[in-house]
Amino acid sequence: MILISSVTQFLETTQSRVRGAPCIKATRLTTGFKSTRLLITLLLLTLAGTAHAHKPSDSYLILKIEGATVQGQWDIALRDLDFAIGLDGDGNGEISWGELRARHAAIAAYALPRLKLQAEGASCPRLATEHMVDKHSDGAYAVLKFTAECSKPFTAVDLNYSLLFDVDPQHKGLLRLEHKGTTTTAIFSPDKAVQHFRLAETTLLRQFFDYAAEGVWHIWVGFDHILFLLSLLLPAVLYRSKKHWLAVPGLRPALIDVLKIVTAFTLAHSITLTLATLGVVTLPSRLVESAIAASVVLSALNNIFPIIEGRRWMVAFAFGLIHGFGFASVLADLGLPQDALLLALLGFNLGVEGGQLAIVGIFLPFAYYLRNTLFYRRAVLFAGSILIILLASVWLVERLFDLKLLEF
Repeated sequence: MILISSVTQFLETTQSRVRGAPCIKATRLTTGFKSTRLLITLLLLTLAGTAHAHKPSDSYLILKIEGATVQGQWDIALRDLDFAIGLDGDGNGEISWGELRARHAAIAAYALPRLKLQAEGASCPRLATEHMVDKHSDGAYAVLKFTAECSKPFTAVDLNYSLLFDVDPQHKGLLRLEHKGTTTTAIFSPDKAVQHFRLAETTLLRQFFDYAAEGVWHIWVGFDHILFLLSLLLPAVLYRSKKHWLAVPGLRPALIDVLKIVTAFTLAHSITLTLATLGVVTLPSRLVESAIAASVVLSALNNIFPIIEGRRWMVAFAFGLIHGFGFASVLADLGLPQDALLLALLGFNLGVEGGQLAIVGIFLPFAYYLRNTLFYRRAVLFAGSILIILLASVWLVERLFDLKLLEF
């Protein structure tokens, strides 16, 4: 399929409304991996669908409600629209601004029926008002602005979101709903396509729990974060002696090692997440995402050629600082309520930690039970680390050079 590459120069010269005619280039690339080990091959096929790692297919929906009027902005990835309705008119692998502009009506006709608003049981008609283009950390997005007029002011709204679900069951819609100075967030997925919002019930506590849920969800779908953490935890039930991995004699040393790693990672990414969210420190998205992929490669490589053995918590802290900037980019896409900025930030961070602890709680008993087996040392630690290196290396190349090497 056609894959959209970076449009930084295109966007910088056009800012919010584009009038030129540069091209958004796309590349057709395929790749495959051959492995001499059947286990690695099977695991790679199982996890290959996660190759998008930190940025899956998302759209960003902002709804601002004032009385009976809803002002909406919907950012949809060009690569998703090209797959769904076709934007490359001449089929040359490039999407020009002229081709995109020619499809404005088709974009509105495709998207708006897939977002249904109801207030007090009555539908609110949607009307496209403006088309723009913007850049997110994972590429170029079409920006569709629209209004919805309801029959009367309301205190509750029902939203039915179905964009791209028929062609991409992994797609998510990230909602930011603003009403009378408060912000509510939600994530739409095929199993949560219809959601009800009581506008009058938006409280600080509700916002806290909303952002905590977002944090849990993000760590669960942030495969690069998960693989980084797992690559550090894999040797936690083992120790090195005379260049060999041996099982720890009891649970206590494994727990201490895990506690050090998780605490260091938590502390580090909490620092940079806070600094980046508050605007104190910012880094280019491509640099951050590339560094995250590199951290996964290096931490897994250390399991095969151990350089840092007893102090993996130091690795967790050092690279955790970079991962915090990755968390911050997602939080920025979700949007933060200015009236409860610190509370939402705290909720998101605690949600990330909750999701992280759930992963550790699943992994550690399994690893401890199998620690004495050749299967754990060869298949889980060694082969698992090789798999992580392969997958993270693909992410690294994709992010450094803005390519797509795996497409499933």
